Amino acid sequence: MQPHGNIEKKVLKIIIPNQEDREKLEGVIQDLKDQVNQEITKRKLPASIELVGSTAKDTYIKNNLDIDLFLLFPPSFSKQDIAKNSLSIGEILLINTEESYAEHPYLRGYFKEFKVEIVPCYRIENASQKLSAVDRTPLHTEYIGKHLHESQKSEVRLFKQFLTGIGCYGAEAEIEGFSGYLCEILVLKFGSFKNLIRDASHWKPGKKFTLSEGEPPFFDTPITFIDPVDSERNVASAVSIEKFNLFTHACQQYLEKPRLTFFFPNEVQPWPLNKIKTEIQKQDSPYIGVTFSKPEIIDENLYPQIRKAIHSICTACERYGFNIHDASFYIDELEKQIIIVIKTEKGPISKTYIHMGPPVKLKKNVEEFINKWEGNPKVVKKPYEDKSRMFIEIEREYVEIKDFLKDRVGNLSMGKHLGKIVSGNYDIIGLEDLLSENLRGFWTTYLDEKMSWER
Repeated sequence: MQPHGNIEKKVLKIIIPNQEDREKLEGVIQDLKDQVNQEITKRKLPASIELVGSTAKDTYIKNNLDIDLFLLFPPSFSKQDIAKNSLSIGEILLINTEESYAEHPYLRGYFKEFKVEIVPCYRIENASQKLSAVDRTPLHTEYIGKHLHESQKSEVRLFKQFLTGIGCYGAEAEIEGFSGYLCEILVLKFGSFKNLIRDASHWKPGKKFTLSEGEPPFFDTPITFIDPVDSERNVASAVSIEKFNLFTHACQQYLEKPRLTFFFPNEVQPWPLNKIKTEIQKQDSPYIGVTFSKPEIIDENLYPQIRKAIHSICTACERYGFNIHDASFYIDELEKQIIIVIKTEKGPISKTYIHMGPPVKLKKNVEEFINKWEGNPKVVKKPYEDKSRMFIEIEREYVEIKDFLKDRVGNLSMGKHLGKIVSGNYDIIGLEDLLSENLRGFWTTYLDEKMSWER
């Protein structure tokens, strides 16, 4: 087993940009700035440009970076005008563009092989003046520039790569993990990657941090870190409980047995379908799928809606009497399909169920209960008293989960875009259809009990 220090030195050799990398990046950034400035001048816009994010702070990882260019407008400019002009400039200068949204629409794309975001915001002096959340970002860049020591930039890079390796890097909806800025202020808090990992190995949900004095405000999140430039904001609000637990577990494991695969895990090698089928048969639990078309929306809108759909489906099933052990999803980009995979119990469930009524002492409620069910063809056993309460036995409409899902999924709450699609068209598929070639990677990751660093 290699000592932590040796592994970390190897990682830094891979992820720290060399002089040639830096010169190439700086040249591209300067070229991009010049061209954006030309567009600003041509339009006679009262805007200035500012490089923000990891490239501005020199905390980026070689071969894995975005160039974040912000266009700063005076507060007198309307949101519509700053959005329109920023999108227009991006469309002229970038290729393979995608429109995203962060209170203002903005454009992502490529400029000379580099991923670029051109984002509009308002020019402010402090967070209390913000008109939108993105207005704080230049203040973050300024804060890190003033407080992060040169030697700590390597510590930030190590931490980012560690999080990337274990699948916890990124605050976007797909990941629900740690943002780059959160990584930077965590290193500021603990001083080094090692100190941070040691401390994090003991964290429990509800952990709170601040870089200033006083008790931080309450946020109902697994981890709270108050933004040093905005005392009302929790920088760690995106971190889900699943990613928080994965991170703390990885820290414990890394301290016990360090290895390079925490930073650079081996790729998942999809199992053959017959092995997947054998592993599923060992579980003795059936799987069922709900599949529907993928809407053409950005990931920040898509992933929350998929999670909402899963929650709605599982809640409806449980309320009806079907036990759900687990549910996950796969996005098939080739077929433009979303597949929700549900692990349930062997059916069918009982043909009848007992429905609880009011306490016997509530005479009026008991009378209403009896009148409600009188003459109902689904009643198998008329209202009866048991332990001072009324009950009734009713025939179920569905005993197989497949039939229940086939009829009910279209009426469930699934979010703005998914709801429109699912209400009109979805399919319920069994294990035979779920065991397809394009789902081998999904099943391998789902069934394999190894952590990413153990592969």
